[in-house]
Amino acid sequence: MMNMRADSSKIQIIVSVIHHYFIYIIVVSYVAAALWPAMGLKIRSFEFSSRDLVPVQLNVSLPTMMLALLLFNAGFAARTGDIKNLLNRPKLLVSGLAANIVVPLAFIAAMSATLTLWHNPQEVQQILVGLALIASMPIAGASTAWSQNANGNLALSLALVLLTTLLSPIVTPFVFHGVGYMTIGDYSEDLHELASRGAFAFLGAWVILPTVLGLAVNRLAGQARVVAASPYLKIANMTVLALLNYSNAALALPNVVARPDLDFLGAILAIVGGLCFVMFGAGYGLSRALSASRADTASMMFGLGMNNNGAALVLASMALAEHPEVMLPVIFYNLIQHFAASFVDRAVS
Repeated sequence: MMNMRADSSKIQIIVSVIHHYFIYIIVVSYVAAALWPAMGLKIRSFEFSSRDLVPVQLNVSLPTMMLALLLFNAGFAARTGDIKNLLNRPKLLVSGLAANIVVPLAFIAAMSATLTLWHNPQEVQQILVGLALIASMPIAGASTAWSQNANGNLALSLALVLLTTLLSPIVTPFVFHGVGYMTIGDYSEDLHELASRGAFAFLGAWVILPTVLGLAVNRLAGQARVVAASPYLKIANMTVLALLNYSNAALALPNVVARPDLDFLGAILAIVGGLCFVMFGAGYGLSRALSASRADTASMMFGLGMNNNGAALVLASMALAEHPEVMLPVIFYNLIQHFAASFVDRAVS
């Protein structure tokens, strides 16, 4: 019994140390992606067909499996009683869903008007398409990991992820068409074409299914086992998040280092940083307006502030390969959202 308590204490210390320095781990993962991208590209390139295992066609890759692990862990760690309680007070959830659609579109419209002053029209189009990719994606599965690590309301986090994913066949084309009318030329055509393609099957397979499986295992295991496993789940979450960041950044950051366009990069950082600030701020303001608890506020901020940029990068690499620069706003938003999440995590902990 004493040995078990000692082991538990050691694990808690390890979790605390990793949690405290996690933002620096994220920074290191981006530096490694910029300077040594080979392993990240190898991670992204490893895939096989599900027909090797089951008679259903589905492309399986390491990033999708890591995303599924994050969502499974979140489902397993969720307090099922909280999910039932959440359904009894839907105002916070519905408000969050509405803000997740309206706020980024309003921001993009404002940027479209402001960027008419920019000296390079081509770069304007690339920034707007990048913002459309960010805004069109469901809430990131990573938001559940941050919420779990900050002791937020996991039920609210999971509900936001699942519902924005379920609504993606409607929301994603709506955003692409909306921003398509703000852009011109090939960029406008590409966005309208993307609007006719849905990512629902992909997101359903790698977000909804693992979450449901996690919830099912949670119910079978019982709350005592869930509590006992929580420190190990947090370590797994932080490890997977760092690997996902590294593999995603390996797509674009090496080119930025090799051929930097400083004014373009500065504009992207300022704009996506502004969007991230607005989204996290919207989560906080909405929660305060609805007198939400600390746990609800944390989950709302992580939910509105974090998008599924991994899915956005996959979509961009397939459909917008002739315009690789549109990936830069997505890459930078992914970096900035984790900086913002780390700040929020420390502020609410």
